[in-house]
Amino acid sequence: MDREKMKSVLESVLFVWGEPLEAGLAAEVLQTGREEALSLLEELCEDYENRKGGIRIQRMENAFQFYTPGENHEFLQRLTGTDKEKKLSRSAMETLAIIAYKQPVTRSEIEEIRGVKCARMIEGLVQKGLVEEQGRSQSIGRPVLFGTTPLFLRYFGIQSLEQLPRMEPEQEEKENQGE
Repeated sequence: MDREKMKSVLESVLFVWGEPLEAGLAAEVLQTGREEALSLLEELCEDYENRKGGIRIQRMENAFQFYTPGENHEFLQRLTGTDKEKKLSRSAMETLAIIAYKQPVTRSEIEEIRGVKCARMIEGLVQKGLVEEQGRSQSIGRPVLFGTTPLFLRYFGIQSLEQLPRMEPEQEEKENQGE
């Protein structure tokens, strides 16, 4: 199968799959190596980006998914009649930032940094699919550890946690004092 045909197959798979498509699964479908599948998916991403159309492909670590660019959301909201991009409150953003930068992190560690109770805030972030349980701590009581999800990456339009903005030195020092 030539390269263009393989990209065509991947495009169809992305459309039908609906969820982020892992490079390994793409390789299985194409019956090729993982690196070649990853290369094809990146190429397909570039094709969509260069076309500047209403659908693009976003990479999230080693998975890929269709998305609509932000400049079109206003029109999509008109069609659906809903505010799909509901804004997170300031306290939800603060809690989410702590989880994103410190993960995996326990509720008590988050509360220590924020200085307020966060159980409901964490519950809301879990319900929105931005945060998930990622096991249990080895500390006394074995509290739940929380971390971000692939939806978190999509929500903020980043491919991996390494793309998060660097914390300012005084912020980092303040956070480390809370530990």
